[in-house]
Amino acid sequence: MFKKILIANRGEIALRIQRACRELDVKSVVVYSEADRDAKYVKLADEAVCIGPAPSSQSYLNMPAIIATAEVTDAEAIHPGYGFLSENADFAERVERSGFVFIGPTPDSIRIMGDKVSAKQAMIKAGMPCVPGSEGALPDDPKEAIRSARAIGYPVIIKAAGGGGGRGMRVVHTEAALVSAVQMTRAEAGAAFGNPAVYMEKFLENPRHIEIQVLADQHKNVLWLGERDCSMQRRHQKVIEEAPAPGIARRAIEKIGERCVAACKRIGYRGAGTFEFLFENGEFFFIEMNTRIQVEHPVTEWVTGIDIVLMQLRIAAGEKLPLLQRSVQCRGHAVECRINAEDPYRFTPSPGRITMWHPPGGPGVRVDSHAYTNYVVPPNYDSMIGKIIVHGDTREQALARMRTALSETVVEGIQTNIALHRELMVDAKFIEGGTSIHYLESWLDQHKR
Repeated sequence: MFKKILIANRGEIALRIQRACRELDVKSVVVYSEADRDAKYVKLADEAVCIGPAPSSQSYLNMPAIIATAEVTDAEAIHPGYGFLSENADFAERVERSGFVFIGPTPDSIRIMGDKVSAKQAMIKAGMPCVPGSEGALPDDPKEAIRSARAIGYPVIIKAAGGGGGRGMRVVHTEAALVSAVQMTRAEAGAAFGNPAVYMEKFLENPRHIEIQVLADQHKNVLWLGERDCSMQRRHQKVIEEAPAPGIARRAIEKIGERCVAACKRIGYRGAGTFEFLFENGEFFFIEMNTRIQVEHPVTEWVTGIDIVLMQLRIAAGEKLPLLQRSVQCRGHAVECRINAEDPYRFTPSPGRITMWHPPGGPGVRVDSHAYTNYVVPPNYDSMIGKIIVHGDTREQALARMRTALSETVVEGIQTNIALHRELMVDAKFIEGGTSIHYLESWLDQHKR
C-alpha cells in the first residue's frame, strides 16, 4: 500500500478520498485553489498545497502544478476524483511518465472510452448492445448526415464524440433542422472539448438511465456490483439516484452485468468504472463508460457493503480483488439526493456563506459533504455541496427515511434544491418507480414557480 497519495480534486469527493486514506493509514496531500483555502478537507489533510487562483484552469486543471506538488511532497500516487482531470488521458499519461501511480484506468482505456465514437465501436466488438446510430463520426458532407438520419429514423440525437457531463447534445425531430443542428453541435464540441467530432444516434422516446458499476484489478479479475437507476435528471444532469433499479427483471440485469465484465476483460480495463445504458422496452443500449469514481457511488456501497474508493486504492497499489462474483450480494435499497447550492426550480447558482448547516442523522442515513456552518460556497465551481444517501430493507423504507432526512436538513444563508427533493419524494410517479429520463423535466414544466 502507498505511504502517501495526492488528491487532485476538491469538495466532497476530496474529503471522501481523504477518509479512505485514513482507514488504510495512508497520508494524504490535498491541492487547493485560493477559493478553497478554508475548506474542511484542506484543514484535515496531512499536507495541503495551494496551486493557484480560483479559476480551475489555473488550479485544478493545472497539470504541471499538480505533478510538481506530488514531487515536492513525495506522494507516490495521484487520485483524480471525478470531474476536472479524472478522465483526461493526457494527464494520466503525464502522471505515469513522471513516476507516479495514477489511481484509475490506463491512459489507453481512458482514451478509448473517453471518445464516444471509439467507445461505441469497442463495445460493439465486445458484443455490447448499442443504440442504433451512425457508423463513426459524421463526415463534413451534410448529405451524409441526412442519409444517416433517414436510415436511423427521426427523432435523432447529435452528440459530441468527446462530450460528457450532459453537454454537447442536441435532439433533432425533422430533416429541416438537421444540418444546422449538426453544425451547432460541432462548433460547441470544438469549443468545449477541443474535439469537434460528432455522431448521431436514434433518440429513444421514453428510456430509463441504468448503469452498472465495475471493479477490475491488474490481475484480470473483474466484478460488477449491481446496477443503479439514475433516470431522475434534468438536462442530462442527475438529480436522484437509487440502487437497485426498480421493476427490472434480475435475469436481465445479470445478463448485462456479465457483458460488462466481458467487455472490461476484452479492453484490459483497470480500476473502478461505470457502464451507462438506456433501457427501453426490456432492452439495454450502451451509451458510454465513465472511467472514474462517480458522484452516485454511495448507493452501490450501501447495497453491496463494498467501499469502492478503498478498492480503487487497493487496485492501484497492485492488490487483487478480495472477492469473487458470487460473494457480491445486494441487500436492501439505497437512494441518493444531490444537494446543490442553487434555486430549487430555476436552478440558478446560489454561492455565498452558509449561516446554518444542520445535516440529518438516524438509522440508515449517510451525508457526504464538505460544507459546514460559515463555509463560503465559491461561485467558481459546480454547485453541488453534498449528498444525502439513505438505506432501507425495502425501497419503501428507503424513501421514508429520505423524507425524514430531508425534513431534518437545515441549510441557511444560501438557496439549495432541498425543497425540490422534498416534493419529488412524495410524487406518486416517483414513488411508483420506473420513471424515464424525461420525467423530471416534464414534472418541472408542470410545476413552474
